[in-house]
Amino acid sequence: MDKQGANMTTNTRIYLRASTDQQNASRAEASLLEFANLHKLNVVHTFIENESGASLERPELFKLIAASKQGDILLCESTDRLTRLSNEAWDTLKQSINEKGIRLVMLDLPTSHINLSNAGDDVTTAIMKAINSMIIDIMAAMARKDYMQRRERAAQGMAKARAEGKLTGRKVNTVTNDKVIKLLKAGTHSWSEIVDLCGVSRAQVAKLAKVVKAEA
Repeated sequence: MDKQGANMTTNTRIYLRASTDQQNASRAEASLLEFANLHKLNVVHTFIENESGASLERPELFKLIAASKQGDILLCESTDRLTRLSNEAWDTLKQSINEKGIRLVMLDLPTSHINLSNAGDDVTTAIMKAINSMIIDIMAAMARKDYMQRRERAAQGMAKARAEGKLTGRKVNTVTNDKVIKLLKAGTHSWSEIVDLCGVSRAQVAKLAKVVKAEA
């Protein structure tokens, strides 16, 4: 539950994310709290989740946005903790953030620290905020590029291993797997229904569900 500071008019909410359950999403929490304390920020809540940064299916992030008011701060470690989204999806997320008037502050992006101040929009401040917005967009694009390169390298590694006979076992039915993944992402069917529709085992559905969730 949010804690309202008696002498504060602006609240700060921390966002922490990791891609898989095997990763520690809370890793940067101490550093963010130290930063908040240094700048006398009123941290009212910390939102933590293990979800892919390449997906908009992030319940905790959207809870944070919904709880925020005009001028509140979203504090996170780095741009890639907030987004590895495609350009279109990033624009959608930015719109949600901007419509609430939320100020983005990234621990590792000094230009974003201008958003710690809610000072009037004089010319210099307006210019600096515009520059910061462009830098965040660039960092978001770089985070997406890194995500795509990782996926490409992983696919190349698998292909090489198969070619060298290092991967054995049953031949993967990629068409069926793609259908299962599509249904899992749609969220319109239960696992039991997917088993019946696709003719796969529940274990295979569980395995592919982990793949969907673990994208990073």
